[in-house]
Amino acid sequence: MRNDKHTQPRLTLCRGDILAAALIFLAAVALLVYFGTGTRGNAATVQVWQDGTLQGEYPLAVDREFVVAGRYHNTVQIQNGRVCILDADCPGQDCVKSGWHKDTGRSIVCLPNRLELRLAGGAAEPEIDGVTG
Repeated sequence: MRNDKHTQPRLTLCRGDILAAALIFLAAVALLVYFGTGTRGNAATVQVWQDGTLQGEYPLAVDREFVVAGRYHNTVQIQNGRVCILDADCPGQDCVKSGWHKDTGRSIVCLPNRLELRLAGGAAEPEIDGVTG
C-alpha cells in the first residue's frame, strides 16, 4: 500500500481554461476602454433649474458670469466651453467643490439652494430610459 499522506494533487490547465481567462481579460479591457475614454460629448448649453423650474439656458460658447438667487446665492461662471459654480454662500460648499464641467449629461447641484445646472446639447445627448415622478 502506498503512503499518499504527503503527496499533493497536481493542478493542470486545459486549453479551455486558458481560453476562458483570455475572454474575461478581453471583456474587461473592452469595458475599460468604452467607459474610460469619455463616451460623452461636449455640451452646447447649460440649463439653470431651480425648485424644479427651468430658469434659463445659456450657451457654453459665450463666456459670462451670473448669480442665481434663492435661499442662498450661487455665482455661476461659463468660460471656455465649460461651467462651474464659482462662489456660493450655502453651507458645505459642495457645489463649488465640484469644479468645472463640460460633458453632456453632467449636472452641478446645490441642494441648499435647490439649484441644478444641467449640461445639454452636443454630439452625445443621452437618451431617456425612464421617467419617475
